[in-house]
Amino acid sequence: MSEPNPSESPTPDRLLHTGAEHPVDPEDMVRASGRDVTPERLERARQALEEYGASAVERLLP
Repeated sequence: MSEPNPSESPTPDRLLHTGAEHPVDPEDMVRASGRDVTPERLERARQALEEYGASAVERLLP
């Protein structure tokens, strides 16, 4: 395992969120999938949120 790079700092806590603070949006869904945000992926995420509600993101995460 490699040592952390001192010039790279972890994301500050104030920028992290669990999703409980606000509803999941299509961009959150695409980012949770680990893919680049594109108009097509945003539309599919919007449809998934419409169909499954907030639980749609749970389908992406283990």
